[in-house]
Amino acid sequence: MSSKRERFVRVAERRTNNVLLNLRLLGNCSNRQNYQYDQEDVKRIFQALDAEVRRIKGLFESALGNARQFSLKNK
Repeated sequence: MSSKRERFVRVAERRTNNVLLNLRLLGNCSNRQNYQYDQEDVKRIFQALDAEVRRIKGLFESALGNARQFSLKNK
C-alpha cells in the first residue's frame, strides 16, 4: 500500500497534467478561422477559470493553515 505522500504525488501529477492539457485544448478555441467569439465570451471564460483557481488555491492554503486574515496593521 502506498503512503499518503506517494498517493498525493501520483494523483496530483495526473490531475494537474489533465488540467494543463484541457487548458491547451481550450486555447485551440482562440483560432478565429474556426470559431466566432467576442471579448465578452473571453472575459466570461477567464473569470470562471480565475475564480476556480482562487477557490482551489484557498482549499490548499486552508489545509496548510496558511489562510490569511485581513488586517490594516500588517502592510
